Amino acid sequence: MTINPPSAKPSPLGRGLSALFGDTDASYAPPKPVAVATPAAPVVTESKASPTSIAITWLQPGAFQPRRHFDEEALKFLASSIKERGILEPLVVRPIHGLKDHFEIIAGERRWRAAQIAGLHNVPVVVRNLTDREALEFGLIENVQRQDLSPLEEAEGYKRLLEEFSHSQEDLAKIVGKSRPHITNMLRILTLPAAVKQMIERGELTLGHARAIIPARDPVALATLIVKKGWNVRQAEAAAKREQDNPETHKRKEKHNKDVAFAIGVLEKDLERDIGLKVKVETMGGQSGAITFYYQDHDQFSMIVKKMSARG
Repeated sequence: MTINPPSAKPSPLGRGLSALFGDTDASYAPPKPVAVATPAAPVVTESKASPTSIAITWLQPGAFQPRRHFDEEALKFLASSIKERGILEPLVVRPIHGLKDHFEIIAGERRWRAAQIAGLHNVPVVVRNLTDREALEFGLIENVQRQDLSPLEEAEGYKRLLEEFSHSQEDLAKIVGKSRPHITNMLRILTLPAAVKQMIERGELTLGHARAIIPARDPVALATLIVKKGWNVRQAEAAAKREQDNPETHKRKEKHNKDVAFAIGVLEKDLERDIGLKVKVETMGGQSGAITFYYQDHDQFSMIVKKMSARG
């Protein structure tokens, strides 16, 4: 999907969800979930939007939905509630440009999925013209405020906002209403091995467990032990500290760091010999890092591009 430039108009997202609905949200009374004729396309405005009812088939999941997993049992429970009382809060959607009567869900995909299970033909929505960045921000804020996201889904949402839309951690913290240390700690859990992330997704490890495991020499082994023993967060933190305080652990870490530094030095020299320019390789924790090529003029830059293209 093409990323649109940010709107010049101040975004309401940092002010919370209520700013997007205006005064009409408090007085909204949901319709009974009965089959009705397909309505005419709603009028899209940028002012305070009132809920309107549209065909459920006009909607599709959002490309910027931070949630990746939907619990089937929870959806069935929500569908039963919808059958009984209808959808109490409208979905937020945006038009799909170039396609008539097609809308992307920005917030409320769980309600949309449950409405299908409940057999509804129409759902209440608020239509907004949002940029890609606003869509991701809104979806993340809505889910974080509801505490609907898993720790990994929340962390991935923060990562996307930082990388794709050039937010600083400080700005992001203000947008989602969290502290900067919280953003930093959430991003750190993305450095954990895939096996540990799967335990988190399955609910075997809490966010507190995940934070305790991050500095461990062998996160997978420690996570497995935590699950097997049924340790709480304090017990997990104590186990991680024991490992950190173990002299053998320090020796292994020191040797590992020396090995990594030696390997990086060899790589830098090989690249410098091959390209003929100064090269610096840096690690940034986990599996990420950066390679910097130093050039002084356009000819040297062109040479780097040419050599890199030849390597590909």
